[in-house]
Amino acid sequence: MTSPKLAIQTESGRMYSRQIGTAAIVPSITTVIGMDKLDLSGWAGYMAAKALSEDQRLAQSLGDQRQLRSLVRDAANAAEAYRDSAAARGDRVHNYAEQRALQALDAEHYLPDALAELEANNELGFARHFDKWWQDYAVEPIAAEATVWNESVGYAGTIDLVAKIGGRTCLIDYKTKTTDRDGFVKRPDDKVIMQLAAACKAEEQVVDAEQGTWKAWEYGTDTMLLAVALGESGTRTFLAPPAALPDYWSKFYALRRNWEASFKIAQSRASLAEITPPTQ
Repeated sequence: MTSPKLAIQTESGRMYSRQIGTAAIVPSITTVIGMDKLDLSGWAGYMAAKALSEDQRLAQSLGDQRQLRSLVRDAANAAEAYRDSAAARGDRVHNYAEQRALQALDAEHYLPDALAELEANNELGFARHFDKWWQDYAVEPIAAEATVWNESVGYAGTIDLVAKIGGRTCLIDYKTKTTDRDGFVKRPDDKVIMQLAAACKAEEQVVDAEQGTWKAWEYGTDTMLLAVALGESGTRTFLAPPAALPDYWSKFYALRRNWEASFKIAQSRASLAEITPPTQ
């Protein structure tokens, strides 16, 4: 996950401020969506078992309880390590995509540095396929990493790319994905539709994060909402179905209310209070 200038990590998740140096006051789109939690205990257990079975030290540690306990601890952390590694890779790929757009916009960019970082991690396939996607879709960028705000509901977020494709204005979210056994880049989770629907409902876009200046959001209507899966073996582009957007927006709105209730409970430290028996 990249770090937009106005985003701040808090105990209540990622939140946004109106100006650099001021307090964070609204949750991010992804933080709100995170209220719709998935049960990943099965996946975590699988990752632990997989890590242990593939550890070359396993055979020689079977007679050594101390070493075996060490291997079990390492295996128990396998899911977290995999998640952190995937997040770091996602940041590198997103950074390359952002720098590519900034270059096309004739803005200050660090594309060679972003490419070098991918090369250092043996991830040049992501850059190669992203460049091909950019060319195939004849992308005309309007804004990269655009931070937006909805004051009415109370949330903010950062859109990976606003661009013209085929004459249509598009809001685009990149998802870094692995490749399946058949060689296809895996499809994004449908939660990205909710993410795009919330971005489309923005009311303002930041102009200058340092000064805290904003302007009206211009791209909330007549836009195509696209999720682009970026992989080392290729890319896949998905359209968020327009007919389903009202329902995804309704779900996001409900999750936003859920987040607010949880936030207020955490702030008030409300919990069960023990009481004694009534006096006789």
